[in-house]
Amino acid sequence: KDTVSAAGEKDDDSTKAEAWEKALKTTVVDMEVGEFRGHKVSVWDLLHSKYIPKENRKELLELYQGGVLTLEQVKMVVRTIVTKAEAARAEELASEHSPRAESTVSEAEDTHLLEDR
Repeated sequence: KDTVSAAGEKDDDSTKAEAWEKALKTTVVDMEVGEFRGHKVSVWDLLHSKYIPKENRKELLELYQGGVLTLEQVKMVVRTIVTKAEAARAEELASEHSPRAESTVSEAEDTHLLEDR
């Protein structure tokens, strides 16, 4: 009996570990940004994407495993991080590729100021 209960306890631990991981892998998010645009992506895949720094991923997984964060909260945080990271990247690309856009705006403002006089 002791051997069976010891084995049973070990299985419970691995089942718990697999349960939280399975939940992250089977819970999908509909993403509308970056490489994930138009796809349903698992929370697990988002956590392990280039958008989530290793330290953040580790912290989120620890908080989720420890019961501090719910699956829904992890999903929301990951989605927010990915969305903000992609928005920042898009903004950076836009400013790199169109230095003219800024000068056009200031020219238009200058013209507007002259018309007011």
